[in-house]
Amino acid sequence: MKPSLGGVAKILVAGLFAMAASTAQAQNYSFSCVTNNNAADCSTGEAQFSLSVTSLAGVVNLLFTNTGPSASSITDIYFDWASSAFALGQGVLTDSGAGVSFSWGASPGNLPGGAAIGFSADLATDSNSPTQPMGVNPGEWLNIAFNTQANLISGLDSGGLSVGIHTQGYAGGGSESLVVSPIPEPETYAMLLIGLTGLVLARRRNRKASNIAAA
Repeated sequence: MKPSLGGVAKILVAGLFAMAASTAQAQNYSFSCVTNNNAADCSTGEAQFSLSVTSLAGVVNLLFTNTGPSASSITDIYFDWASSAFALGQGVLTDSGAGVSFSWGASPGNLPGGAAIGFSADLATDSNSPTQPMGVNPGEWLNIAFNTQANLISGLDSGGLSVGIHTQGYAGGGSESLVVSPIPEPETYAMLLIGLTGLVLARRRNRKASNIAAA
């Protein structure tokens, strides 16, 4: 049987993603649960959902993946930028197959539970009806290609751009909201290293003083 035109298109898009990843450095991000409606569901979401960002020739691809295997589905994606430097227009939505279908605009308009952490969506997309089956379920992905010169990786790392996902379809029927965990800047790692070094030196001094006192 010959593959359909849609199937060929999916294969070509997947190939383009692979080519882009080989020529542009990808930055991977994990998600942290912010609603905590159910501890098991939060753990599932944090383990299975990921975001990979690649930038090449003015096009930035944000690839949302559900690695599985537990029941779960990304049904809404929200973007919140702190300044116009990271403002985004509606990008091109490309999915992994017939089981994933998204459109721009979302209901509710803000990430559920997002207000409690100061998240205020400037742009959003959600899955078409039926909501959970058309979301990003285990083994599926959704890519959003933004035509922008903005350094979105810098925005995500610094917190200037926040990305949140609303997820449903867990085994118990619950839902959770998660946000991208920013990656500390090199300066932050340096400060942590200095702090740890100080603790080690302080412990050695205390141990040495204790040994002298006991002698």
